[in-house]
Amino acid sequence: MIITAEFSWPVRVYYEDTDSGGVVYYANYLKFMERARTEWLRSLGFEQDRLLRQEGIIFAVRRAAVEFVHPARFNDALLVQSRIKQRRKVSLVFEHDIIKEGDGKLLVSGEVQIACIDATKFRPASIPQHLLSRIPDVV
Repeated sequence: MIITAEFSWPVRVYYEDTDSGGVVYYANYLKFMERARTEWLRSLGFEQDRLLRQEGIIFAVRRAAVEFVHPARFNDALLVQSRIKQRRKVSLVFEHDIIKEGDGKLLVSGEVQIACIDATKFRPASIPQHLLSRIPDVV
């Protein structure tokens, strides 16, 4: 398996993603980023439900900062580009760029910190070493 420092995930804007003006509702960009992070973990061989069952951990968003540059609209094809900015014992910081496919225009950029949580105690927990060792180095 090839482990890459950057991961891209395609997203199509559906009608349900837009507001009454036909523009992507701001909170949905966070959902697009979440999908990219989940698919990246999946590409590394880790499923969130299995991590819960087998490791007793979950990942939760601790902090998010988003900058909206240009709007996306119904039926746009987008690409969520994700990379690790910081890798720590208990958390990861991702940088995300959402671009419009075709012209490559940057629409949204964001930084999201996720924390590893003990699912029983709901307290911070170390990211298991076998998972951490498969997460690419910081770009």
